[in-house]
Amino acid sequence: MKAILLAALAGLCWGVGELFTKSVLHTKQVGPFTAIAVRSTVALPFIWAAYAIAVHRLGNEPARWWRTAEPVTLLKLALGSGLVAGAAAMIFFYAALSLGEISRIKPIAFALAPATAVLLGWLVLSEPMTLKKTLGVALILAGVVVLTGR
Repeated sequence: MKAILLAALAGLCWGVGELFTKSVLHTKQVGPFTAIAVRSTVALPFIWAAYAIAVHRLGNEPARWWRTAEPVTLLKLALGSGLVAGAAAMIFFYAALSLGEISRIKPIAFALAPATAVLLGWLVLSEPMTLKKTLGVALILAGVVVLTGR
């Protein structure tokens, strides 16, 4: 239940945050790359503060991960999480947001994310592919087609 609540809060924050971003981009006073740079710059101190609290106060985060993690783990973290999800996805998303309607761009991006995660979880991580997951992804994708189609 805690994971679902946190995921719901993340979704709400992204929805509200991207509404502000689209509003800013609509003014044409700021471009998508400026918006990403500001977002990342503002977010970083808060992320590091949350990390410090998790390590030193809550004890639920490895303190010396950079010393104990295997090189392949660090590579996946840097390339997959940092470069692909952190940089490339945000660049593509903000560029799309600057060109299209938030009511179309956001559902497309945020429907492909879980569909890709379910598929790759099954193919790469050997997570079970159930009929329920298959139907859920199909319904999400169908809903996005209905929502974003012209």
